[in-house]
Amino acid sequence: MSRTSAAAPDPANITAAVVAGCLVAFVGFGFAATFGVFLRPMSQELGWGREVFSLSMAVQALCWGITQPLAGIVADKRGAARVLAFGAVLSALGFALRGGVIDPTVFVASGVLVGIGTGACSFPVVIVALGKVVAPERRSFILGLGTAAASTGMFVAAPLASLLIASFGWQTSILVIAASFLLILPMLTFIARVSRPTAAAGPGGQVGDAIRTAFGDRAYVLLFAGFFVCGFHVSFIQTHLPAYIADQGLAPIIAAWSLGLIGLFNIAGSFASGWSGQVYSKKKVLSGIYFVRAVVITGFILIPLSPASVLVFSALMGVLWLSTVPLTTGLVAQTQGLRFLSTLAGLVFFSHQTGAFIGAWLGGRLYDTTGSYDAMWWAAIALGLLATLLHLPIRETPGPLAQAEAR
Repeated sequence: MSRTSAAAPDPANITAAVVAGCLVAFVGFGFAATFGVFLRPMSQELGWGREVFSLSMAVQALCWGITQPLAGIVADKRGAARVLAFGAVLSALGFALRGGVIDPTVFVASGVLVGIGTGACSFPVVIVALGKVVAPERRSFILGLGTAAASTGMFVAAPLASLLIASFGWQTSILVIAASFLLILPMLTFIARVSRPTAAAGPGGQVGDAIRTAFGDRAYVLLFAGFFVCGFHVSFIQTHLPAYIADQGLAPIIAAWSLGLIGLFNIAGSFASGWSGQVYSKKKVLSGIYFVRAVVITGFILIPLSPASVLVFSALMGVLWLSTVPLTTGLVAQTQGLRFLSTLAGLVFFSHQTGAFIGAWLGGRLYDTTGSYDAMWWAAIALGLLATLLHLPIRETPGPLAQAEAR
């Protein structure tokens, strides 16, 4: 009997793994997603241009994206717990380097360690592992639950990081972040009990063949292209929004709470997204999310900036923030099957992180060159409209890989 057809895990173990997975997502995503609150204080104190900080974040995003499919391949073959443990330790080392060595070259290079680490212990690895062991009718909800846990981490981390910076300085605060990643390790015992390999050797079971087959399916290619836009939006905003707000003369705590509110409202957005994926057409909901993002960003840059406009924008963007993740991952599972889900979802996430690289780096580059973020905001609007159109032609029925798996 193949490893993929082994007996189902005990329901109690699944419940424990879901709770542990949510805690991993909470810790692993929160500080990594809100590190943009350090941009302004570090750049001002150290005399760095914003491109230095932005390039480190961009390298982090790209290495995260490169690591994600590799982490998915290992998780498919060896189970997710080992991958998550490796990522937690490497993330801790990367953030310790950021806080311990004051040098712009080292700071940029630290993005490699943090990116590889967060790619291996990120919430996509967790939610895919959990999505494999729950019933299909619960999968969208569990994907949404894990994403909501990550968003809760973001909600807590942004204002907490701001308070740490105010109380202890940015350097000590980064070392606290480094230590927090080690909290992931004891939670992995519960995930290891249910996370089992699914990419067993056999006919049609080779990863390379699966990747080639997926990229021959238009539905997968459109998901791959569309998720690039999500990465551009998320990385630009989480890296540069706090500085953009502070540049306009608003209090630093308002800037920090802008990311915190995005995390808070994305809890509701992730649950709503997971639920909607079980009830409505996933592709239509995705198209709607990208269209509303474009509308919300347009309103934000056209309306005079104030604390109220920041809070409203953050709340609305929060609802739309990671709500794309359960729907996109669910569509990959629906169209490509489960056997290579970690690998194929990881490749789609690589597209996301390629967009994130451009969003983070180009924001800093354009600001240092022009003194303004205006061009980036308009680019975000245009890409949102493009993603709206890209998702509409996606087929929501099983493709060749899923059909072969069902036989």
